[in-house]
Amino acid sequence: MKQVTAIIKPFKLDEVREALAEVGVSGLTVTEVKGFGRQKGHTELYRGAEYVVDFLPKIRVEVVLPEDMVDPAIEAIIKAARTGKIGDGKIFVTPVEQAIRIRTGENGDQAL
Repeated sequence: MKQVTAIIKPFKLDEVREALAEVGVSGLTVTEVKGFGRQKGHTELYRGAEYVVDFLPKIRVEVVLPEDMVDPAIEAIIKAARTGKIGDGKIFVTPVEQAIRIRTGENGDQAL
């Protein structure tokens, strides 16, 4: 099993969710996060004063998948989240040692 974590632009969430559903991903976790990479934030004007917004709003999408679904899920996320502009996000893939469904006690791939 692998955990796929994608940091994407907020307005791309629905497209990413739909793309993942098309490749058979049935569940995911979404968190509103803030951060920056190469974008380095931006400046805004508020009541005549200029200030720097260091942390930009992003969405963190997490899914745990069997190994055979990882590559299709990554391709779906890239296709749905890409705008071609700086700040499109990142995808991280990490191993998952164990998954347990609390309600039934199932573990491994059956818990997904």
